[in-house]
Amino acid sequence: MSTKHRFHTINERVKLRGDESQHEQTDAWSNRDLIPLPPHRRTWDWFTFFGFWGISSLNIANWQTPNTFLSMMHSPQGLSVPQSMMVIVIGWVLITMFATLIAWAGLKWHIGFTVQNRYSWGMRASYIPLLQRIMLNFIWNAVQCWNGGRMVSVCITAIWPSFARVPNTLSSNTPTTTYQMVGFIVFWTLSTPFLWLRPEKFIVPFRVVSIYCGTAMLSWMIWALARAGGVGPLWNTPESIPSTSLFNSSWIIMSGINQMIGGIAAGITNGSDFSRYAKAKKHYIAGAILSAQIVGVLVSFVGLVTASACQKIYGEIYWNPPDLLMVMMDEGRGSSKARAGVFFLALGFASTAMFENICGNAVAGGIDLAGLFPRYINIRRGAIITFIAAWIVQPWQLINRATTFIQVLSSFSVFLAPIMGIMACDYYILRKRKVRLSHLYRTNDSIYYFWHGVNWRVIPAWLCGVAPTIGGMVLTVRQEPNPPRALIQIYYMAFLVGFFTSAIIFFALNKIFPVPDMDQYDKVDYYGTFSAKELLHLGIESLDDSRSVRSEGPDVGRESGENVLVDDRKNKS
Repeated sequence: MSTKHRFHTINERVKLRGDESQHEQTDAWSNRDLIPLPPHRRTWDWFTFFGFWGISSLNIANWQTPNTFLSMMHSPQGLSVPQSMMVIVIGWVLITMFATLIAWAGLKWHIGFTVQNRYSWGMRASYIPLLQRIMLNFIWNAVQCWNGGRMVSVCITAIWPSFARVPNTLSSNTPTTTYQMVGFIVFWTLSTPFLWLRPEKFIVPFRVVSIYCGTAMLSWMIWALARAGGVGPLWNTPESIPSTSLFNSSWIIMSGINQMIGGIAAGITNGSDFSRYAKAKKHYIAGAILSAQIVGVLVSFVGLVTASACQKIYGEIYWNPPDLLMVMMDEGRGSSKARAGVFFLALGFASTAMFENICGNAVAGGIDLAGLFPRYINIRRGAIITFIAAWIVQPWQLINRATTFIQVLSSFSVFLAPIMGIMACDYYILRKRKVRLSHLYRTNDSIYYFWHGVNWRVIPAWLCGVAPTIGGMVLTVRQEPNPPRALIQIYYMAFLVGFFTSAIIFFALNKIFPVPDMDQYDKVDYYGTFSAKELLHLGIESLDDSRSVRSEGPDVGRESGENVLVDDRKNKS
């Protein structure tokens, strides 16, 4: 067998195949996981979205959020408890608003972030936001695996207490221990089988994990209050802003709100990747709002109360759940009762970390990678690649050494907020919520090809949104002692500044250099995307009805691009 023939054989085996009777064509721009989602694959009801948002809230980071605002990252200034809770409530309200705003295209047209950016950036320039998301998915997946591994280590210690004293067999140059590495390996291994689940099958895990972990957190708070006989002194923490501070409490509150939105900006950006799985718009709206406003706020409140009560019990403040759980086992002198309680609490945190990571990073990474290589990568393959990349990223190096790098990642909303501003302006104002689906999967004669596949108007608009805030981000990460006040103030509003600056610039450029007929949409449902009710609401014909009309005469019901799925495949690049 010749080398050429062998390569061709391997290539054919690796290439993806789709059911073309279901419009699942596979080519340079499309595969089964990128096409507009048909009704039978839209399985998420309101409780699924409640669980989806719930596992994004039932985690260590949200538990520790009040600590961030009470101490403002260990600086000598901090907010009071009421002020901190106010920041958390306002933050979740804004998160819900922006998340719904960005996810609406997925609810109406059933396309994800990967495809959604093609009509704003151009077919080829859409790789720019895509590559940013892929990088974030790789890194955050690795970091989440490491954090989940810490909880697994606690679970193992609860079963075998001697595990906490396991000798460190790793090199002195490795910034971690055998204890931590074993937890990481076990967490990564146990997570891997769930990568084979398709997003439409996540319903049961979301429900089970969110209910289990929510119950465990509430039980922990009740136990701590009962054991301490009330909350500790942490609950009465007053505002502590020195007179020498550059910023008053209003600016500190603004900074806190910006941190809240920025911390989940990556998930907001690709919201349509998951909103497209909704059975109906009402399911997404009900599930997202209820979960964000109830679970999101409640977890921070429970974390604050538990930390305060445990301060009264143990004499110290433990914000990090793994540390507090280990102290609880020591205080219980290794009794089976204490170890059992710690095990079930740690298991709850580990479970939410697992599915938050699988869905929010691995699956999201799979969707983004599918956009780069549609012929060879689908969601499942992309998720596996993202998960394997955790070993290349080496999170133990990032977390234990490169703390500055983690801060930069947490501030990445500086780059993401302008992308969202462009998405919102383009979809709602310029295109009037209309998208021509058939032109999102071709380059020849596509209205979204623009100039060589690039909508040049996006580049300056995006850069103008990034420019005002990146200076403040650099100064904050470097922890400059006397930074320019104006730069830091703008950075404290980075998300809003970036979002609206890029939106306004993009709108202006489109008015000065207009794109004709931006509000086009297909009059025929070529992909079998819409239900009968949706077709009636949108004024679109089903493909079968369109064919029936055309059979009556060659010119009846013709629409430009109508035969893109049948006759124009040669036009696809």
